[in-house]
Amino acid sequence: MIELQREPTHPGEILKEEFLEPLNISQTKLAKELHTSFRAINEIINTKRGITTEMALKLAKFFGTTPQLWLNLQNSYDLYRVSKKKSDVLDSIHTIGEVA
Repeated sequence: MIELQREPTHPGEILKEEFLEPLNISQTKLAKELHTSFRAINEIINTKRGITTEMALKLAKFFGTTPQLWLNLQNSYDLYRVSKKKSDVLDSIHTIGEVA
């Protein structure tokens, strides 16, 4: 199994610390600009919600990034979390070369 060294940062933390705070943009302002709810933005910021494909497109458009940036951050975070949660099951799966 592929071991990731440390837990990747949730994209909501990146959004807050690398975009909203330096640019002095409030969650309310971002929600309005993205035509979404304050709750959706707040849950992402507080790591209670992930980045969807739609949200990745909206964030990319607003901040001038790519949707892949946001989706890659989310995928890295999700892969790490699931690999830790399911480590017992994953450790019990043999690679094809080990199957008799």
